[in-house]
Amino acid sequence: MPRKTIKKNSYVGYKKPKAAAKKTTKKKATSSKKKALDEMGQTHGMVEKEEYQPTTLNQIFGDDGGWKYKTLDTDEYKHYLTGMNRSDLQSHAIEIGIIPIDNRDQLTKRLVREFNRHTVAYKKPTKKSVDVTNVTQDVLDILAEGR
Repeated sequence: MPRKTIKKNSYVGYKKPKAAAKKTTKKKATSSKKKALDEMGQTHGMVEKEEYQPTTLNQIFGDDGGWKYKTLDTDEYKHYLTGMNRSDLQSHAIEIGIIPIDNRDQLTKRLVREFNRHTVAYKKPTKKSVDVTNVTQDVLDILAEGR
């Protein structure tokens, strides 16, 4: 029967490194003026999307316009186009419905222009209501003249 060997500590003479000394920082004196709660903003790390008013029935039922270009952000679409070579751009132009040309810059400009036309249809800003309760009598008199 073979002899059992006892494992020796392979870290003989090894010393654990000392923890780095923590740097102490001096606290800065805060100003005596405190911001009002209304002035302070809270960061939550969530991307806030702009709200748009739907213009078609498809938008009311949930169509966001991402079916054609996969995005509605112009910068993201430009970045997507810069990553393509010329043959990919031409095949993408055919999918979109644009006649492909050999000049890369012109083709990119045309694709971005068509992209902007597509996104404008989906990005109608919501109207903010105007408060008409503070109308002066002079304005009411002028409006009444047309009756």
